[in-house]
Order: sequence, then structure tokens, then C-alpha cells
Amino acid sequence: MQLNKFTDYALRILITIAQTRQAPYTIAELADCLYVPANHLVKIVHFMAKQHWIITTRGKGGGIRLNPDALSIRLGDLVKILQGEVNIVECNNPPCVLRSKCGLKSILDQAVDQFYLSLNAYTLGQVLDTSTPNSVAEHSPISLLNL
Repeated sequence: MQLNKFTDYALRILITIAQTRQAPYTIAELADCLYVPANHLVKIVHFMAKQHWIITTRGKGGGIRLNPDALSIRLGDLVKILQGEVNIVECNNPPCVLRSKCGLKSILDQAVDQFYLSLNAYTLGQVLDTSTPNSVAEHSPISLLNL
């Protein structure tokens, strides 16, 4: 399964703003450091603020900060919300002539469920801190986020 750009950029934003820094980030700063167009980031930041994963403040001295509560969010839940409804195969549009004799969709749906379940073994905080005993790096030599 491939993450969509929205999810990819959202994860990059969360990881970036979680870095220790006194001042909040601006959209322009994030766009520059992540090499992502600012107009893409505006939509993503707005979405994440509505989820209460980040805190946004307008005006002088304002910007984007990570909500400390977001560190405990399970990675699978986070990715599932960002990805939205995922259909690896579409059997109904256009209607597939094999629908009545094919079990592929249910198998792939189970695989997607296992993907999210596997990611839920980690929190956002664990992705950010690879020095803890329960960190991502200790569980798997393969990076969960191909950033």
C-alpha cells in the first residue's frame, strides 16, 4: 500500500514541528524545509488542526506547534485518518464480472487492516524518538516512514 501525498506531507509536518524549537513554525518555513508547495501545506495544516494534532496561532509570534497530546496517537490510527477510505481494488465501478466468484477484495481488505494494526504497535512519539527501548528502530530495521 502506498501512502497518498496528503498523508506523506502530514507525517513530514508532524515530525518536523515535533523537533525541539522555541518558536512555532510558519507555513513558509515548513514549505522551505520540506520542499513542498505552501498551498499544499495550508490544507494539511488546517486538517490537522481540526483533528487537534497541532496547535495553530495567528498573528505576530504565531505559527504551528505540535499538540503534546498528539505524541500518544497510535500511528495506524493517524495514517488511517489521513489516508481516508482506501479501496485497493474497486469491484463495483465499473462492475467487475468476476465479483461473484472472486475473494481477492476480502483478502486485500484484510491485508489493509493488518497494515493499520501493525502500525498501531507504535505511537507518533515513538516515531520521533528512536532512542527509547520501544522505539521504531529497535522493532524493525526497515523504516516505517520512507521519508
